[in-house]
Amino acid sequence: MTELATMDFHPQPQAGEARPWAFPAPERGTLDNGMTVLRCHRPGQQVVAVEVLLDAPLDAEPAGIEGVATIMTRAFSEGTDKHTAEEFAAELERCGATLDSHADHPGVRLSLEVPVSRLEKALGLLADALRAPAFEDAEIERLVANRLDEIPHETANPGRRAAKELSKQLFPATSRMSRPRQGTEETVEGIDSAAVRAFYERHVRPATATAVVVGDLTGVDLDALLGDTLGAWTGSSAAPRPVPSVSADDTGRVIIVDRPGSVQTQLLIGRVGADRHDRVWPAQVLGTYCLGGTLTSRLDRVLREEKGYTYGVRAFGQVLRAAPDGSGIAMLAISGSVDTPNTGPALDDLWTVLRTLAAEGLTDAERDVAVQNLVGVAPLKFETAAAVASTLADQVEQYLPDDYQSTLYRQLAATGTVEATAAAVSAFPVDRLVTVLVGDAAQIEEPVRALGIGEVTVVPAE
Repeated sequence: MTELATMDFHPQPQAGEARPWAFPAPERGTLDNGMTVLRCHRPGQQVVAVEVLLDAPLDAEPAGIEGVATIMTRAFSEGTDKHTAEEFAAELERCGATLDSHADHPGVRLSLEVPVSRLEKALGLLADALRAPAFEDAEIERLVANRLDEIPHETANPGRRAAKELSKQLFPATSRMSRPRQGTEETVEGIDSAAVRAFYERHVRPATATAVVVGDLTGVDLDALLGDTLGAWTGSSAAPRPVPSVSADDTGRVIIVDRPGSVQTQLLIGRVGADRHDRVWPAQVLGTYCLGGTLTSRLDRVLREEKGYTYGVRAFGQVLRAAPDGSGIAMLAISGSVDTPNTGPALDDLWTVLRTLAAEGLTDAERDVAVQNLVGVAPLKFETAAAVASTLADQVEQYLPDDYQSTLYRQLAATGTVEATAAAVSAFPVDRLVTVLVGDAAQIEEPVRALGIGEVTVVPAE
């Protein structure tokens, strides 16, 4: 008889002692040219993230050429007084760096990531792009043509089309927020290099800009690096632009964007609410997460798991534009898609979820899971320098204190079930929601009208 081989098992690893965590606190400073700097030393993060915020909001765009902020933003990486567009791209690649940018309602943001060993070179390229962008006629013409090519694709995308319609419905026609962020075909066609340069010269200057630098800065003389690069950018002094007040109409109603033959209906249900300055924000974040923030939320549990109408429905809050006095606004929305024949039943069940929430409230178990998911995973969410830099830039953009994120996590952990319920019910009142449906009106109009959730209007898909 042969003996059975024996195995020696290593001891089972034991969990270490939990270490306290808090969102990293930045150090503030100002360069000689007036640029504000936030720096955050993150040991071990060898890829440094740099965010530059420019006070060039979309509402500053001249009438008739909306989209010029987007074209200017894209042109920052298309050549400087030292490098052609091709040379600039090659220099970035030699640094192992990436440079992204976008324009939104609060302003323009440039995002740089680079290994710390090549930070000096990359900061020099970034400074050149801000200090002396080329804005060559041929490059601007190419960027305008590219943007015009994108617009039909965005119109064909149900999610993008729904977002465009919701903004149009919520905000008055005089508000920049009612129109596409990157402009329309008519406005983009009127943009040329002269318009881009004029917008740049009027709104882009170091005195109203902020740079956020996050990464392992061991042995890095950041003051010297910034002084020789971003600090060498000169410009006139100016106060930040005032933030215009914005009104919104969230009268309950339904807009169907007709897409004949569509096999799915895109849902986007929304209204506006207070921004992060409001004391209700932490409870609203928690309640909204319980409603539709994850696969285990109420909306998913009913519409996806029980009824099989959808692959997923999400509820969220997104700040659109903040103001120093706390009078900013945020979009509160529910989004997803359902199969066309079940559009009416899905909306009926969605409204039932909202009514049940108001009548019965959240459970302690739902609240506890939400806190664990939102607060417990924070250390993982902010493992990278880019994640920390982006959040710090958000705080600057929204006029929040530097310790806001840490404070928010403490507030989330301390928020009770009753408070979270009240905030979610207030955020999504069943009679004050604007519902946009992108789908086949011939199939969905009558079932939706029968629900009685608001006046129904059908518009063409364009």
